Amino acid sequence: MSKHIVAKVYDIPVGKRKIVEVNGRSIGIFNINGQFFAIRNRCPHEGAELCTGTVTGLRQSNTPGDYQWDREGEIVRCPWHGWEFDIKTGQSWFDPTRVRVRPYSVTVESDVAEYQPGPFKAETYLTTVEEQYIVIDLSFSSLSS
Repeated sequence: MSKHIVAKVYDIPVGKRKIVEVNGRSIGIFNINGQFFAIRNRCPHEGAELCTGTVTGLRQSNTPGDYQWDREGEIVRCPWHGWEFDIKTGQSWFDPTRVRVRPYSVTVESDVAEYQPGPFKAETYLTTVEEQYIVIDLSFSSLSS
């Protein structure tokens, strides 16, 4: 089984991130407007802890001199050299066809009895309240081969 429980939903509020270690991999999990995304916490340039960098947006332009701020909270900037990566896809903004960071599939699930406990291990009690957990699947990657 390659799915691992990494956090409870409320552990990562909107606009925040959590860095976890799963099977020897450091992975950053981001909550962007209530959706969860995960990328490898290693910049492909020189190995910096990418997910500790500034989370920002993009300045875009359709015509010269006309700029708009867009995609707030969807871009992470490497803390060492400023390389920017799309948190949702792992693609870089300077060379999206050749340079990227590995993204991982993230789901929110209520029934997690069959998954490997990741760095997050929940104590269990008899209760009528159901919790939702964030689950990461290491066998899936949206990268093209």
